[in-house]
Amino acid sequence: MSTASTTTFQHPEYHTPITLPPGLSQEQLLTFQPFTSWLSTLQTSLTLQHHQPSHPFHTSPYTLHSITVQSYDLFGSSRLGFVKLTSHISTAQGETLPGAVFLRGPSVAVLVLLVPDDVAPGSAQEEDERMAVLTVQPRIAAGSLGFAELPAGMVDGETGNFAGQAAREMQEELGVEIKEEELVCLSELVGDDGSPGGSKDGEGDGNVPLPRGVYPSPGACDEYIPIYLHERRVPRAQLAEWEGRLTGLRDHGERITLKLVKMKDLWREGARDAKCLAAVALWEGLRREGKI
Repeated sequence: MSTASTTTFQHPEYHTPITLPPGLSQEQLLTFQPFTSWLSTLQTSLTLQHHQPSHPFHTSPYTLHSITVQSYDLFGSSRLGFVKLTSHISTAQGETLPGAVFLRGPSVAVLVLLVPDDVAPGSAQEEDERMAVLTVQPRIAAGSLGFAELPAGMVDGETGNFAGQAAREMQEELGVEIKEEELVCLSELVGDDGSPGGSKDGEGDGNVPLPRGVYPSPGACDEYIPIYLHERRVPRAQLAEWEGRLTGLRDHGERITLKLVKMKDLWREGARDAKCLAAVALWEGLRREGKI
């Protein structure tokens, strides 16, 4: 019979009690970038309640009382990959907020557009024949063995290099070598107002800095996804070669089939994929404003 038990410690900076399940160390959690980023952002949001009289919760602010890590998954033998936790957040009057969180960190997605090189730039034919690349692969969480989506992948929390990760994903999932400088971050362009930095944005009720990207499920998950764009002109024969190509890292369990669809139909073909619909909206909006 196992004698393993939970342990509790105080966060060294915020002094919040944190309870860990058996097998997870304090050091593992405190060096897990998704956890440190989430807690730092949350604490900033909570602090703004007190400092801004116009804040909607100023007169009855919420406080983070404790965090309980319920479960975790490792990548390999020791690297922390996913964390599921609950946080106890309430006001002095006993009003609480839902505090269940699944931490996995950011991802990147790339809208890859291919145009036959025998069509005239800027022509109606180019608009009609511009193709977008989707990956079709098993997604067990969705119960599907053939989920069509935009090429995407998790970001290495140790480097945080979004453009570099996007380029690697294109190599792994599409078999295409794309240099970092050939990628355009659509998420960044949306907020490009000429201010320094430009990588973060203020949310509506307190100007909390949030990374630029799409949050597919902010009610339960910390994941956000910057959307990148890469467009290239290719020989028409190459388009036929890409359709149905099998790709992916087999030793990582990836079984990917490429699917080419007309850009004008991408909203329909990728309607189940949140990052795909986000890419369509960003691409169309930025084109209207002349930014791409």
